[in-house]
Amino acid sequence: MTTPVTVVGVARPVVAPLGRARTGSGRRLKPANQILLQLLCLAIGATVLFPIVWIVGMSLDPRNISRPDALIPPGANLDAYARVIQRPTLNPVSFIQLALNSLTLAVVISVLSVGLGVLAAYSFSRMKFRGREVTMLVILAVLMLPPVATVGSLYVNLNRITFGDFRLGGSLLGVALAVTSTQLPFAIWNMKGYLDTIPKELEEAAVVDGATKFQTFLRVVLPLSTPVLAVTALFGFIAGWTEFLLAQVFVVGDPGQWTLAIALNALVGQYAGSTPWSTFAAFSVLFALPVMIVYLLLQRWIVSGLTVGGVKG
Repeated sequence: MTTPVTVVGVARPVVAPLGRARTGSGRRLKPANQILLQLLCLAIGATVLFPIVWIVGMSLDPRNISRPDALIPPGANLDAYARVIQRPTLNPVSFIQLALNSLTLAVVISVLSVGLGVLAAYSFSRMKFRGREVTMLVILAVLMLPPVATVGSLYVNLNRITFGDFRLGGSLLGVALAVTSTQLPFAIWNMKGYLDTIPKELEEAAVVDGATKFQTFLRVVLPLSTPVLAVTALFGFIAGWTEFLLAQVFVVGDPGQWTLAIALNALVGQYAGSTPWSTFAAFSVLFALPVMIVYLLLQRWIVSGLTVGGVKG
């Protein structure tokens, strides 16, 4: 005797045709509307990409003109990049030295912003103490101040700190501390908003299992905070890598401590005709590459870290 077998069909995903695409509200888009939206996206993409293509074309142009007449210039070559890497400015400082100074500054600011910021954010998120609300409002008020408003006080106070011949206000370490002070308010508020979304029950369960407060913070909270830590680290890196104002004020007298931003500004001549535009453009391209690389490495955490940390708390 045979047992009847029932064959169950396998469901196949249904792909909606072009004209049946739906919006977020469930409405179907007409083909004409979808074409218009695609054309709008192409226009926005072209607007974003055109300056990049323009500056790359300028860096390849051997004519050294400020307004190229073609995106791919005639006689395009990499001579400008070779000049930048060999000696970007009139000072005897190589591009590698400038890049190392900028990298050191960016990494120190990123580490300090994340390290100090997450400790303060955790305190505000989990602990109750006298003056908590007032302190948070003070941090918010500092966040609203433009960085230029603090240049004078930072320069005077950091120059008072000396160790023998070493003067903190005339070093990259002083620049790093000054920039970190401007980054911390954002780091604290952004990370506090994210930490508020982490259930306290997870920490309570860890305490029941015998974990101390520090172990709970280190092994429970920090791993769950990876997205917002990545965002804060990225912003700290960008702030240090592109910092110009404070670096110009603190270390402009010592070319050995110049950063890429200071050297790039030094290429600008008094008049348009006296600026080496091909070299300037090549320098700008090389200057932007590390930030793009860091963003690509951290992009998987950036969206969630920004959206959750920005709307909570």
